[in-house]
Amino acid sequence: MIQLEDITRVYGKGDSAAFALRSVSLRVGAGAFVRIAGTSGSGKTTLLNVMGGLDSGYTGSAAVDKRDLKSMSDRELSRFRNRTVGFVFQHFHLLDHLDARQNVSVASFFSEEDGSDPAARAEEVLVRVGLESKLSRRPGELSGGQKQRVAIARALFNRPRLILADEPTGNLDTRTSGQIIELLESLNRDDGLTVVVVTHEAPLFRNATQTVRLEDGRIVAGGGT
Repeated sequence: MIQLEDITRVYGKGDSAAFALRSVSLRVGAGAFVRIAGTSGSGKTTLLNVMGGLDSGYTGSAAVDKRDLKSMSDRELSRFRNRTVGFVFQHFHLLDHLDARQNVSVASFFSEEDGSDPAARAEEVLVRVGLESKLSRRPGELSGGQKQRVAIARALFNRPRLILADEPTGNLDTRTSGQIIELLESLNRDDGLTVVVVTHEAPLFRNATQTVRLEDGRIVAGGGT
């Protein structure tokens, strides 16, 4: 599903140059549940951004779903992100004036499907994440865990094959974090999605099929073969 070869990402130039990734190579098979761990500043988010086509300022090669990201135009990258990848972030990025159904159906603006009913699709994925009773609630009426479920439903809207989650439990208590992790695990197990999660909370991810550990921009464990 994901194949990275010798990825190096540098920010700045000359004496101010800072290496975010250093010669990173990584294999992730389709259907895997991957945990990316490491201290703050180790390159975890940069690595996730390369996988998702959000960062193209690297050297090396990155292929996802057998597609070379470097060779894509901006329009092709946009289509790739909309159709192949669902993004989940630590901060939920919900619109306060919209209810749960509307926050999820915002993703329809980036969909290429014709003739579909955005509200019906939004309701479908909200039911999938366990929020069938919260369809008309605005973010201010939801708990932190419920907000993250809305964000996950939004990530599912365009039927991605890959979920990239950056610290999805970072703003949640331990109990709620466990529930969100169980949801991500069920999307991997029951829906067949490849899931890659950046996290500091290693003990909560007992069922990961692959653990990648980064230190100072280098993979020190779990790169795959």
